Amino acid sequence: MSKHRELFRLTAAKALDDSRLQLSYADGARFTVDLKDWIKSTKSLRSLRDPALFSTAKKGAFGRTVDFADGDIDLAGDNLRNLAIEQAGGVGHERIWNWMHSNNLTIDQAADVLGISRRMLIYYRNGEKAIPRHIWLACVGWETLHKLGEAA
Repeated sequence: MSKHRELFRLTAAKALDDSRLQLSYADGARFTVDLKDWIKSTKSLRSLRDPALFSTAKKGAFGRTVDFADGDIDLAGDNLRNLAIEQAGGVGHERIWNWMHSNNLTIDQAADVLGISRRMLIYYRNGEKAIPRHIWLACVGWETLHKLGEAA
């Protein structure tokens, strides 16, 4: 398994009170993620409002998902990790993916815009390294200037 995929492989998942999960990943990272808002706003997850159903949370096959009710509902481990990072005040890797996509930027173009190496951008984009706040602020600033026609 690649280093990138290993970051997102769950080794444990446990339901906590108040629609929260305790998650452990193969790289040693541990997170608590709050799913209340996802459950409230996502029609397909509304059944997880039932504490008895939510309490069935367990690590899914191959550690890629958290499964509820024998797999009737599953949530991807990479999405849960991204959400947990965001909830803890960090910058989740999906922001880089979305920023590049919404601005039609290749890896080389995005790295050039940010003034970082291609390799470092790939680390950030793949979740292999934490995204520093100044890098995310540079993305937001560039996008704002680009929309105003002021970006190079």
